[in-house]
Amino acid sequence: MPANAAELVALEALRERLVEATADEAWRRAEPTLISGGKSNLTFLVSSPAGELVLRRPPTGDLLPSAHDMGREARVQRALAGTDVPVAQILLIDEGGLVGRPCYVMEKVPGHIVRGDLPPAYADTPDRRRAMAEAFVDVLADLHAVDYQAVGLGDYGRPDGFLERQVRRWTGQWEKSRSHDVPEIDELARRLAASIPVQQRSAIAHGDYRFDNVVFAPDEPGRINAVLDWELSTIGDPLADVGLLMLFWREPGEEFPPLIPGVTNLPGFPTRAEILERYAARSGADLSVLDPYIAFAHFKFAVIAQGVAARSAAGAMGGQDFGNLDAEIRRLATEGLELL
Repeated sequence: MPANAAELVALEALRERLVEATADEAWRRAEPTLISGGKSNLTFLVSSPAGELVLRRPPTGDLLPSAHDMGREARVQRALAGTDVPVAQILLIDEGGLVGRPCYVMEKVPGHIVRGDLPPAYADTPDRRRAMAEAFVDVLADLHAVDYQAVGLGDYGRPDGFLERQVRRWTGQWEKSRSHDVPEIDELARRLAASIPVQQRSAIAHGDYRFDNVVFAPDEPGRINAVLDWELSTIGDPLADVGLLMLFWREPGEEFPPLIPGVTNLPGFPTRAEILERYAARSGADLSVLDPYIAFAHFKFAVIAQGVAARSAAGAMGGQDFGNLDAEIRRLATEGLELL
């Protein structure tokens, strides 16, 4: 494990808290390992003779306003427990005593997190790939169908005017994290602000729904055991999730963004049009005016990429280095402009 992993999770204090939370003395021998792949918050696998848990904490260094809110992540997962949306059980929420900032510990859900390769048990037939895709889309539609008031999330966000506020928020994040001028980003922000679609309804929006943020069941491609990474979740326009899904869903012959490896361009996975058709059928949503949402997804992910680059350069990502992302940021902005 990295030399500073124990310090990043305040290991001795964490061991005591885990013993209290689980009533199991075996957690006094807990050891953390940084899980690679996380590009915003830091995720650690915490292992002991009692088993494995997962700890999530913000990166080190200065943080952008309203970003990396671990308390929100834990709250939404606790609220969704018992709904049709599968989530990990939250064992411990710490308000800042452990690492100086809020963090939480959750169960390690069994299954596969699919990034650049398919698990061998899933890779052999197109039917299994389609089953993965259909389960993935169905869970998103089920999330958007949850009565957020009934599960205690009525104050989790302001539903009205969601996309307008999101454009302002991510424009502000861009101004705070930019390292140089990118005229395409500035123009995309301007055009988005001038072309906000009418919001059809309000729902719990995940904010970063993609293949590597869910856990597929170990031997059942058509079942998802948990949805992860709720950092950007809020109450808002569910079509923002659909727009982001269209950005991440690659078809045969298309490449994935450098920060987001994936598998949906392999034979057997449905096309983007088929994904939208299934979501619309399950949710009842009107997807005829989706382009502004897809353009916003390009803008948002470009700003996220700039934030990753800035945090990596500042050494706040636990030693992870994601390379130069300038070309990717400009490409995303250019494609977003073409959609508008």
